[in-house]
Amino acid sequence: MALTPYAALHVDSSLDGFLIKPAREIVDLYWTNCRCLFFIGALGAAVRLIGPFLKSKDTDPAVLVLDGKLETIVPLVGGHLGGADQIANELSAEFNGIAVFTSDTKTQERIPIDSFGFYWGWDRSGNSKDWNQLMINQSCGQSIALNQFSGTTLWKDSELFTKNFIQKNNKTSEKISDLNVGFKLGKGCWWHTHNLWIGIGCERETSENLISRAINESFEKTGLAKKSIAGVSSIDLKRNEPGIISLIDKNSWHPRFYDSETLSRISVPNPSKVVAQEIGSPSVAEASALLAAGEGAELLLEKNIFRANSDERGAVTIAIAKSVNSFAPQRGELHLIGSGPGDISFLTNDARMALSRCVIWIGYGLYLDLLEPLRRKDQVRIDSSINFEHDRCQKALQLAQQGIHVALISSGESGIYGMAGLALELWLEQKNNERPCFEVHPGISAFQVAAAKNGAPLMSDFCSISLSDLLTPWSQIEARLKSAAEGDFVLAIYNPRSKERNWQLKRAIEILLEHRLPNTPVSISRQLCRTGEKNDLYRLDCVPLEKVDMLSVLIVGNSKSFLKDDHFVTPRGYSFC
Repeated sequence: MALTPYAALHVDSSLDGFLIKPAREIVDLYWTNCRCLFFIGALGAAVRLIGPFLKSKDTDPAVLVLDGKLETIVPLVGGHLGGADQIANELSAEFNGIAVFTSDTKTQERIPIDSFGFYWGWDRSGNSKDWNQLMINQSCGQSIALNQFSGTTLWKDSELFTKNFIQKNNKTSEKISDLNVGFKLGKGCWWHTHNLWIGIGCERETSENLISRAINESFEKTGLAKKSIAGVSSIDLKRNEPGIISLIDKNSWHPRFYDSETLSRISVPNPSKVVAQEIGSPSVAEASALLAAGEGAELLLEKNIFRANSDERGAVTIAIAKSVNSFAPQRGELHLIGSGPGDISFLTNDARMALSRCVIWIGYGLYLDLLEPLRRKDQVRIDSSINFEHDRCQKALQLAQQGIHVALISSGESGIYGMAGLALELWLEQKNNERPCFEVHPGISAFQVAAAKNGAPLMSDFCSISLSDLLTPWSQIEARLKSAAEGDFVLAIYNPRSKERNWQLKRAIEILLEHRLPNTPVSISRQLCRTGEKNDLYRLDCVPLEKVDMLSVLIVGNSKSFLKDDHFVTPRGYSFC
């Protein structure tokens, strides 16, 4: 259906079918009720259309303009706070298009200091005037003095960091704008990490208003920022305390409750014999705050008791502890990404979009090297050794729980002999409300490419088996080989032979020859999609073991498979009638 430049197609979920409305009415309908608007068409038409609605970059939604072929994406409004620049990055990856940026931070390769913290799990404070002036100073080429008191410093490993910040003790620091990262209150521009835990002890049925007042006064007294609150902790007897639960729900704080025996083991500065006699632990507020904050916790506020005013009831004790790491899993994202077999041309658009979204890439160095052409200068890579899979997954999960967008990268397909399974197991061990967003992005596995390079060997039922007995006992691998052979499956073989494991492939071939003819086709693909790629075809009884290593993938045909004119075929049985 052709639409005029001043009309748009509007889908109303409350009605069946589609409604045509003037474009201005649609903009008016959604301008204050959505975070992002997309215009498909002329840039000038979009500018004229949204002009009357523009108010402030603090409140305006992100606006992006795409051409009719979805080949060019232009973030028009809300590039930083609205997230339009990041959305443009993701869309360009998804559509294999080009994102066109005109902002100063993009063209001059500067960190968007007014918005970058969102992707590291932080919250922002400071008035618009201060932030606007800070951005003006940055665009004028003025360096920014950084004061960081807490939170991860991994963002400083990005290539853009040294171009944007100076040390505070610079001689001209009194003339230079400041950016602060931490858990305190203060004037100016602040990014707040989430590493403060409030320990609460209270009488039964203490009013919510009293607990709220106690927290507010405690933070005002200490100069701490409420935006840095990670969660609330107490004894398990308070798990259903109405005032505490209501505040937790209203503020989306994370609750942690502990039994008296666990609390009693924590050394605190102000233990109480009275409390110990009543509940079995000499401390609730201080002990629970330290427990929730974890190893290395620091008690910033010792317990303070607040009693009810005339319009309140009960009494409450407050303590505040600081954790080493931030904790904001509701903001974090863990993306499991398969890099494909080698060449990035085999990387799926879905995986590209996820990579674009993440500020940290973590994986084995070789796999990260393959994706390096796609990494932006604001993104940080963390290299891991090949035999530290558990540590790699644990690190990625912990970073995501801090509120960071993290990509955990495997070769091939992350769900096939990759990191997806182990990462998911660790994720499932976390409490429901302490799990970051978790998503597995399908990729292309080496056996798929090996099959395509050598013909069509997987047209019938097939399975894959790894010959590595590092994680699976050889007796189990051998049982699976026998079952696959008896079932006449086409077989893809991973991890076929290494210097230390140089006999398993020979034994596997012996097992297969008990059920397959000697002339059964076998393909050996080595260094797929990389320099030195080689694909060779052999008979099952003539596989050259010395040419096979851990960079090789084998495909063994079934009883119907055949070789013809250097092509490997497994018939599916289609009729030629």
